[in-house]
Amino acid sequence: MLLAVAPGAFAAARTTVNQVSQGLTCQCGCGLTVANCNHPQCSFSVPLRGEIEAMISHGETRDQILAYYRHKFGEKILSAPTTEGFNLLAWTMPFVAIVLGGGFITLAFTRWRGAPARSGKSPAPSEPSAFDSDLRRRLENELKENR
Repeated sequence: MLLAVAPGAFAAARTTVNQVSQGLTCQCGCGLTVANCNHPQCSFSVPLRGEIEAMISHGETRDQILAYYRHKFGEKILSAPTTEGFNLLAWTMPFVAIVLGGGFITLAFTRWRGAPARSGKSPAPSEPSAFDSDLRRRLENELKENR
């Protein structure tokens, strides 16, 4: 009974051509993955699928095959950037920019509105300065002269 279950488990864990070709970008210019290239006689994806199938039959895993093509064609062959080295910046930078932008917007609105009153009452008027008394005296003198 154990033998009947084991072959099914190995078949499920086996790498398929579609799994590998989803991780590779077609180089014919269509901008799709090798699995989804819409050119029936594509000079890149059709032969590549055959190579992938041969590599799988030799027992190579998805990660080994992707590493081989990454070494052969460079980073551009991968359909998603890796999460190591400089590419880690490509994964994190959008989120960092959103958080920083939200912080700057919040800061700007807080300063624009002014600091909210702490006790809920309206703020007390500020005491008049010496400059205000000078202006008041000058205004009163001008009003007396015009009468």
